[in-house]
Formats: sequence, C-alpha cells, structure tokens
Amino acid sequence: MADVTFLDRLSSELVGKYGSALSGIIIVLPNKRAKVFLIEALKKQLDATVFAPEIISIEDFIQDVAGIRSMDAIELLFEFYTIYLELTPKDKQQPFETFANWGKTLLQDFNEIDRYLLDPRHVLTYLENIQEIEHWAVDVEKRTTMIGNYLEFWKLLPLYYNTLYTHLLTKGAGYQGLIYREAVNNINHFSNAFKKEQLIFAGFNALNAAEEKIIQHLLSVGQARIYWDIDQAFLNDPYHDSGLFIRRFKKEWRQYTTQPFEWIVDEFSLQKNIKIIGTPKTVGQAKIAGEIVEQIRKEGQSLDRTALVLGEENLLIPILYSLPASVGSLNITMGYSSRNNPAQILVQKLFKLHTNAIGRSEKNYTLYYREVLDILTHPLVEPYAGAAYLVEVINRNNFTFFSLSKLFQIQGKASPFFRLLFERWENNAGQILARLSEILLSLKSFLSTDDEEDKITKAFLYSIFKVINKLINYYEVHPQMDNITVLHAIYKQVIELAEVSFEGEPLSGLQIMGVLESRVLDFENVIITSMNEGKFPAGKSQNSFIPYDVKRELGLPTYKEKDAIYSYHFYHLLLRAKNVYLLYNTESEGLDAGERSRFLTQLEIEKKPAHNLESGIYNAYLPDKAYEPMTVPKTEKVIDRLKEIATVKGFSPSALTGYIRNPIQFYYQRVLRIREAEEVEESIALNTLGTIIHGALENLYMPYIGKFLATHDVDNMTALVDDEVMRQFVLVYKEGEIRKGRNLLAFEVAKRNVHNFLKQEKQGLSAGDAVKIRALEQRYERWLEDDRLPYPVLISGNIDRIEERNGRLRIVDYKTGKVEKRDLTLKAWEGLSGDIKNEKIIQLLTYVFMYEQQAGGLETEAGIISFKNMKNGFMSFSFKDSYDKSISKDIVDSELLEEFKTQLIILINEILDKELPFVEKI
Repeated sequence: MADVTFLDRLSSELVGKYGSALSGIIIVLPNKRAKVFLIEALKKQLDATVFAPEIISIEDFIQDVAGIRSMDAIELLFEFYTIYLELTPKDKQQPFETFANWGKTLLQDFNEIDRYLLDPRHVLTYLENIQEIEHWAVDVEKRTTMIGNYLEFWKLLPLYYNTLYTHLLTKGAGYQGLIYREAVNNINHFSNAFKKEQLIFAGFNALNAAEEKIIQHLLSVGQARIYWDIDQAFLNDPYHDSGLFIRRFKKEWRQYTTQPFEWIVDEFSLQKNIKIIGTPKTVGQAKIAGEIVEQIRKEGQSLDRTALVLGEENLLIPILYSLPASVGSLNITMGYSSRNNPAQILVQKLFKLHTNAIGRSEKNYTLYYREVLDILTHPLVEPYAGAAYLVEVINRNNFTFFSLSKLFQIQGKASPFFRLLFERWENNAGQILARLSEILLSLKSFLSTDDEEDKITKAFLYSIFKVINKLINYYEVHPQMDNITVLHAIYKQVIELAEVSFEGEPLSGLQIMGVLESRVLDFENVIITSMNEGKFPAGKSQNSFIPYDVKRELGLPTYKEKDAIYSYHFYHLLLRAKNVYLLYNTESEGLDAGERSRFLTQLEIEKKPAHNLESGIYNAYLPDKAYEPMTVPKTEKVIDRLKEIATVKGFSPSALTGYIRNPIQFYYQRVLRIREAEEVEESIALNTLGTIIHGALENLYMPYIGKFLATHDVDNMTALVDDEVMRQFVLVYKEGEIRKGRNLLAFEVAKRNVHNFLKQEKQGLSAGDAVKIRALEQRYERWLEDDRLPYPVLISGNIDRIEERNGRLRIVDYKTGKVEKRDLTLKAWEGLSGDIKNEKIIQLLTYVFMYEQQAGGLETEAGIISFKNMKNGFMSFSFKDSYDKSISKDIVDSELLEEFKTQLIILINEILDKELPFVEKI
C-alpha cells in the first residue's frame, strides 16, 4: 500500500499506547473489509505474539449495543406486508407485487427517521398534513374515492410505523434505523456494563444522528477515542465537500475544546501522477482498465498495492473479461446486483416458459420454441442439459409450438437435470420454489471447487438460492401466495433487493471493489471507472416520500450530503495514492452516458503544484480500412476439390451465379461444403415460399407430362390447388405453425400465386396456344468441352419447366420475387460474368446450353415467370446489340449460344485458375 497508510499509523498508535494489552480494546471501523488489513498492519508493528484486539464494523457494534439482530431487506419487506394486511381493511388491501413498489420506499424513510432520531409521529403527521393541503381545494363532498383512499393512506403511516416497530422489537430483530434508535436508548446500560479498557473508533466521515450521540456519549465518559482521517486541504477549505461532515464535528463537538483533533494529515498535496482518461462506452473503460493493470504489472509494481474501484457495479463482468491473463489472484469485494446475475436470468427464463405454457393451453401445456431454446442455450444450462440433438431437431423441423410430451419424445432419455428444467409446473408456489431450489443445487453440483470462474458462478448461484429459500419460508407463513403469476411478481420485486457477495483473498492480488468498500484503505495505484455525473457522484435521485424541503428542515440527509459522502470517498482514494487513473465515458447520449464528473473538473481547477495531471481521450484502434476483404489462395487441396466439382458433381447455374455474387461465399458453400446453421423459421422465408410454390406446380402438372394441355386439364388442377399447397406446406415447413399470423398470410399468398398461374395458363389455351409439357423440375447434365479449358467441365442443374408452345421450345424458370423484362435484356457480351445484374441471364442461357442436345432442332426461347409480376406473364431473354440496333433476338440460336459459351469458359477458367485467389466482394 502507500508508504504509511492510515491503518499503519493507527497500528503504531495503538501498539505504542496499549502494547501487549491490545486484547483489552475494541476497534470499530466503518466496514468489515478493513478488519483484515488492520490485523496485517498490527502484525508489522509487533515483534511478539499477543492476543488481537476485537475489531468490528460500526453496524455490528451498534447491534451489540442495541442487543437486536439485523434483518435483511427481503425478510423485512415480508414482515412489513404482514403488518400491512393486519392494519388495512380487506377491501383496500393491495397484492404484494403492488405493495412492494411503495413498501420499499416507505421502509427507507422509516430507516432515515430512526437513524436521525426524529419523532416519527411528527414527521409522518407532517407528511399527512402536506397531502391534505395539496388537496384543500377539493371539497370534502366532492372528493373521489381515489382521493379519499390516497389521503387515508397518509393517515395510516404513523400506525404502520408504530405497529411494525413494536412487532420487530418483539422478534428481537429490526432494520438498521430501528437498531440505531434502540442502541441510543440502551447506551447508558451498555456504558455501565462495558468491561473493556477502551473503544477505538477509526476512519469515519459522515455520521448519522444516532452514531453521533452514541460516540459522543462514550467519548464524554472516557470509554472511547476517535481517530479521523482528513487532509488539511479539505478540512481548511470551507467550500470543499470532502470535509463537510468532519468540519462540523470539529467545530461542534464539546470535547474538541479541550482535546486535540486527531488526525489532520498533509498527504493530498504531495506528488501524484493523475491521468484523466475519456473513452467511448462502458466496454471502452473495461478495456483500458485491463491495459492499465497490465502496464502496472509490467513496470514491476505489485498488484497487491493496486485498487480497481468500480463507480458502477455493471462494469464488473466486462472488467473480469478485460483483465490480462497475467493477473494471478484478485479479490472482488463489492455488492453486485442480482438483476444481471446469470442464475437470476435463468430463473426468469424458467418463469417465462412455464407461465406462458400454462397460459397457452391448460390441457396440453404448450411450449414456445424460442423460450425452450433460451433455456437450453443459457450458459449455465447448455454444458449439462445434453440437448444438442433436441436443439437440432427443433431447428430442422421448424417446431414453433409443441407439447411437453413432444419435447420429451424428441429428447429421448432425459437426464434428471433436463427433467427438472422442463417438467410441468403445477400452479402451486410451494412446488415451484422447491423445483427452482433443486435446479440451483444441481447446477452447483456440476461446478468445480478449484476453478476460479466456477467460484464466481457459485457466488451467483448462492445469492439466488438464498432468495428462493426466503420465498419458501415466506410461502409457509403466507399461503395466499399460491399462484404462479403472483409468485413471479413477488420474485421480481425481491430480486431487486438481493446482492451477490464474492469471496477472495483480501491481502494478495488486484483488489476490485465498489466505492463504499474502499473506506479506510489506502493504495499506491488507484484506477476508478465511471467518473460521470449520475454515476460518480450518483446524482439527485430522490427515492423517498419525504420532500426535499422537509428533509432540509428536519435535518435529514439530501443529495447535497450524499454528494459530500461521495466526495470524501473519492478524495480519500486519491489521498495517499501515487498513480491515479480516472476513467470516464465520453458519450453524451445513450443508456450509460452522461457528462463527465464534476470531481474531474474540480481536480483540474484546484490542481496542486506537485500533481502531474494529464487528460486525454482514448479511442479504440481504428484501421485505415473499416474492413479488409478476405482473400483465400487456391492451394493444391482447393484445386483438387474444384476439379472434383467440375468433373463429378458439375457446376450448376446457381453455383456459377453464387461465385459472381461473392467468391468467398462460393468457397464456403461449394468448396468447404459449409451449410448455414439451421434455425427455426418462425415466419416463412421467401425462399421457403418459393419451394412450396415450385412443389405445388410440379405435382399439379405431373400427370400431364408428354401430352398437350386442354382447358379442362387446367380446371382439374385448379380444383386441387388448395389441398396441394397445404401438402407442400406440411412437407417443406414441417411442424411450423401455418394456421395463424404471418404464416397464414403466406399460405394464402402461395395459393393465390398458383391460382393466378393456372388462370394465365387457361387464358393462353383459350386463345389457341398449343402447349405440351416436356419436363418439370428435372435435372440435366452436359459436358462443356473446349480447348480453352484445362479439362472437360460438367454443367448440371434442375430446370423448373420445359414445354413446347406453338411449335417453339420454351425453357421456363419460376421466380417468387419480382423480375422485370429489363433484367433479361443483354446489350453486350463483354463483362457478362462480371456483373451480378446479369445473374438471371446467365442462369437461363446455362439451361439452354444444358438442354440444347435434347431440343431436337426446335427454336428455343428461355425466360422467367415472376409471381410478383404475373401480369407480364412469360418474360423471355432477348439480346439487343447496343452498337447495331438492327440486331435484336428473342430466340437463343447457335450463334448466341456460342457467344455465351465463350463467356461461360472465361468464368469457369477464373474459378479454376490456381493463380487467382478467392477474393471477397463487399
């Protein structure tokens, strides 16, 4: 730590004064964390073994004085609800989830009233009178039921307070304020019974009225001494908030008229290196904090003397991921909210799944795929559920809603843990809580006792386990909670009050802590994050029923006093530090944004001569190019695979156009054979809709292959459309839901498209067209042999429809999307394969090339029928020479096909050329 810390000086003082009789004193510190550090400091001062003094936190000491145990926030809220139900008429009682919203705030106000020893009847009646005055303009006769209930609530506050206070006293437990008030009442008795030699209070700053009264009493009777830790720079400046409280104590406490005020130090003005670093976003601060820690370690400094103080608890997880691997040991000591706890998120997901399952179908217990996958892919569940096959089946078969029995049928032999997660929840709070408790215990059993990451996970699990157990205890007393909806609402309320506690080795390694945990401790290197207004200091949040002006009048702390507390903690962290790094978010907009902290401006304006102060903005490294296109060279293995495609499977029209669209995509899909991961298609995608329409048309026309169509054939097909489209939906979309929502609309669109197609077909036949279907969805192959190619190449693919129409051969490609005639018009052969706009032309001409040998010399046209442009009917490929306007062809003759073959050979040579790498198009 710093050369001579406050605890070092305190140890020296105590050893000098009490020597080997240290066991005769009690040392009271602001928090529990400092105890270990004080014992270590005392060891350094002693050269012989002695009994250690008793070292406790102020809260534990006050509990000892009062003789009352502290009750945690969740238990207290339940106890208050019990009192509320007893005192409130049944017709006006609110459910717990509504009560908790205002109950938590009211308990905070009760706490403040008691800690500052105010007359509760006076304060609460004062609040009632304020509300009466606010509604004075409303005649008593004209007051609505709502106004009446509202004013009735304020009248009941003194009764709520007194009954709760008495109730808790009989249980021998209470909230902090009650314990403080009772400790003041009991201080004479405690003082008379005190057997130790001396009480030592050390390292305090702000004291509430109860603490002041207790400490002053013990000082006046000679049973206590108090050691402050304040720098003269803050104490002597009447406007510096860091000294706000201690200045008042020094001025007002009677004993300081005759006794010295200990201790005033002069440490802040000594040499310090202070760096103020701005960076965008929370994650930027985490990254920079990690880099600073690594830099400190590389400079040979011990991380034992380094504190990383988080101004905002949400930074903990990003910080842990940003710390360098070289950080051996670290100690986390801070309250971390359970809202972002992974175990809490899992419990919320379980509630969502089972609550919705009950709500969807009382009989079948219907599960929604996304809620199931949310649980199965949760990081606490995925390694242990053994459900990889289940996830694959859900994705592959488009399951959107399915029964619980279907889930277990797919899973097969389900593990006990899997069953715990998904077995039916009865609408019974006791059974649900028991199940959640079992799930958390199962997760604990999977974790290692040695792995550091698992230790953090266990801390997360334990905090939620405690909440669930408290709910079990409460349920036993209040069976009216017997409902999944109410239980979930209560869970959401109480989880706000739960915190995660971490265990670590406090004397070695990097110290990660919150602001309050830094009290009394001194470090050589200090890194503080979230130095933004609203974070550090916390801002003007007023979570209280007592208005600001009333607080000022009664002497209760307001945001002014809270800012002063933050100010003391901040400057105390800097007091004996040599290297200080202050990080803030430069973003002024967004969820985690805010102005930079006033403390930073204060440091700059009141800069001490010995302070080396630097300010800078650190942005993430940005390369000259946002993204460098990927390049993959063609190795021997790649060339071998390309030859295999070219000579065995063949290049399909879609493969060729895929290469034109993006060579890297071609490399992944065709060379490496990597398919896109299957996911549930909750809403039917355009390509799936196209597959359904293709399949329906194929099956409808199949009986008429090889014969000329008649209008009554089309009528027969029209009668079968609805059933055939439904059959294709079930075949292609498998278990997907098609009876409602977007999918029902897609189903109707598919039917409409097929009906419109047949309607157009009938119009053509009625107009005298002679149509004979030659082939449907058939695969064709043809070898492309040419001296310009390294070897013969196979061209293969499926053609949607081949027909003879009025003595001409017509090759048809169906498109679900919109295609215009201009997309099928070619003006020059050069650069055909270089522009993705020509992909449809390349596809059509490749079909003509593949079928040329079976065409039997018939004139051939190739074109597209676009279901989104059905009014244009069949749109054929045409060549219109941009240089010679007289050349315009709709028929693909041998001359056109030779020109196309030349372009096709250029494209295939590019694909096969070992010197040309695959280069990504962006």
